[in-house]
Amino acid sequence: MSAIDDAGRRLRARRRRRDYLLFAAFAAPNFLFLLLFAYWPVVYNGYLSLTDWDMISPAKDFVGLGNYTDLLTDPDFRATLWTTVVFVVGIVAGGIVLGLATALLLNQKLRGRNVVRTLTFAPYVLSGAAVGTLWLFVFDPNYGLIRPLMAPLGLTAPAMMTDSKWALTGLIVVYLWKNAGFVAVVYLAGLQGLPREVYEAAALDGAGPWTRLRRITLPLLSPVTFFLLVTCTISTFQAFDVLAVMTGGGPGTSTSILSWFIYDQGFRAFDAGRAAAGAMIMFAVLLLITAGQARYLERKVHYQ
Repeated sequence: MSAIDDAGRRLRARRRRRDYLLFAAFAAPNFLFLLLFAYWPVVYNGYLSLTDWDMISPAKDFVGLGNYTDLLTDPDFRATLWTTVVFVVGIVAGGIVLGLATALLLNQKLRGRNVVRTLTFAPYVLSGAAVGTLWLFVFDPNYGLIRPLMAPLGLTAPAMMTDSKWALTGLIVVYLWKNAGFVAVVYLAGLQGLPREVYEAAALDGAGPWTRLRRITLPLLSPVTFFLLVTCTISTFQAFDVLAVMTGGGPGTSTSILSWFIYDQGFRAFDAGRAAAGAMIMFAVLLLITAGQARYLERKVHYQ
């Protein structure tokens, strides 16, 4: 009997080893790519942030935390951080509100709503260069669409992209136009998955549209809102293409956000150390924001 048990254990052990080897054979390539193209760049960037390197000379001078000290005591970098905060809050908060309102409208039984859904999502799939070029014409104070829109009101069209007072606002408007369709489509998918019987019961109890929105729709959509807050925050911090086409961080530094600052330091000033330090600061900020969202906002998420 013991011989049969030993044989069974050896057979099970061989099967487990075979399963482990099969798992390793399938997982190893993916893990290797993840290690090479995700984790290693972060580690190497952390090393570069501790050096003084012009990206040309073979020698990298180790300066420790000097780059971080220089950045955190630099008034221009602190201004960049504040601009980034305004930029991210404006786009994420505005996109959530505008996208939800659009989704609620598109969820109604309206004629031609499928066409409108397609048109709403279309700006999101356009390239940033195309969007930036289009809106440069729209914002042109002499020949752009903004001039005839403001003329009947007796207002003069501002130079949105060349006036430091308006440039950041103009960028936020453009990114809202580009990204609101994505938020709307995600919210629309969430709305169409909500149980109809809950609304029918609320209507029978005399709940009006606003009460149903506040007491039923928004709580049931909280998982979608949580997802959008995380993904939109990360993508907005990484915004670059439209900004590069429309303002290039200007006028002056009025639209210089962290992503542009990193590019400017690395590929225009050729200061790899400061650029890497800025990237590590952005990584730390995103990590803290995401962790905070996961810890505090998820408590208010109502999963069905």
